[in-house]
Amino acid sequence: MTRWLEGSLVEQDVAISSRIRVARNIKDYVFPLYMSIEDSDKLTNDVLLTVKEEFQDSNFRFYRISDLSQKERLMFIEEHLISPGLTQKIDKSSFLVRKDERATIMINEEDHLRIQTLLPGLNLAEAWQLCSEIDDKLESKLNFAYDYELGYLTACPTNVGTGLRASVMLHLPCVTMTGNINALIESLRKVGLTVRGIYGEGTDAVGNLYQISNQTTLGDTEEELINKLNKIIYQVVTRERNTRKYLKEKKGIELEDKVYRSYGILMNSRLMSSKEAMKHLSNVKLAYDMGYITDHRLKDIFKLMVDIKPATIQMNTNKDLSKQERDNIRAKIIREYLLDMEG
Repeated sequence: MTRWLEGSLVEQDVAISSRIRVARNIKDYVFPLYMSIEDSDKLTNDVLLTVKEEFQDSNFRFYRISDLSQKERLMFIEEHLISPGLTQKIDKSSFLVRKDERATIMINEEDHLRIQTLLPGLNLAEAWQLCSEIDDKLESKLNFAYDYELGYLTACPTNVGTGLRASVMLHLPCVTMTGNINALIESLRKVGLTVRGIYGEGTDAVGNLYQISNQTTLGDTEEELINKLNKIIYQVVTRERNTRKYLKEKKGIELEDKVYRSYGILMNSRLMSSKEAMKHLSNVKLAYDMGYITDHRLKDIFKLMVDIKPATIQMNTNKDLSKQERDNIRAKIIREYLLDMEG
């Protein structure tokens, strides 16, 4: 899993991933909330037939939420391949994931279709190109609900128009450390952007990871929305870098002590909760990005952050584990990762 993380990253010291998601609905079907099981099955079959015709290389794998265990559902969420909301409609929802995991087509979440593309680093333009190609192929066969004045029609009014949500996940430890994150969040809101946690709306920003995305979908084209977000993301990236430089100059020994303490805890702990692990791994990533620790394998630390999530650990061990057992395995995975680096 986490194949979508493979490849070179742009602005990788701060930007973790870029995501584009468009919401689409099919005319003559009611929204998923009010849809019968029979209609949801019919719509799903319509989508599957279209994917089979338009993507003849069988590049997508299909999953029904009802066929997955709770652990499997959570693992797909932890991998950022589906939204938490998709798993709330067990009898209606399903999804297709491209083999490289860079594209997901979610069926019957809040809208009939949520097309998501996910790329490593700061790569909004490429993510949009891929999403647009998939969107165009689906629209060539499916009759999307569209109004010539309003644009694409969606279950939630805030998505009407382009139906597009573009987001970038950023690692902002130093802006957070200096107590400036709330002011940054407020300034972003004033220019029409929103800041969410690691898994989107309603989730926490663990590991100093924040998702910044557009709030409005009406009035601008997709390219205008993406260009605006891209421009502001670069400003936030610059702010984080400048803050890192300032802390290194003014409080270098304190910062160095902080990141090496985290490294020591990770190297020696036998029990490690997910939240604590994310905090210390965030500091170790910062240590790598600032040159305190130079092993190049630390550039893959975000993949490690995914691999130590509760459901992913249980799926990889193929066991039902207690919290303490998960915490023990998590600590072991991290120790072995770091020891392998030193070896």
